[in-house]
Amino acid sequence: MSRTVIDLDDDALEAAARELGTSTKRDTINTALREIVARNRRLRALHELQDLAEEGALDVELLLDKRTYRGGSAR
Repeated sequence: MSRTVIDLDDDALEAAARELGTSTKRDTINTALREIVARNRRLRALHELQDLAEEGALDVELLLDKRTYRGGSAR
């Protein structure tokens, strides 16, 4: 872990701590960094799924059919 001295926006840090449920600056910043990485990964995955659906390579109706959950077969 690296140690860095930076100026922070105290209001933004406080708001982030409330949103994240963290109590220290260190936890707030580390949690925020992890959250943004996870968020961007989810967004990329969503965009990839949207592209697959648009290309016809993804059967959305089959995915939404609850009968296919847990190894069941709708067909």
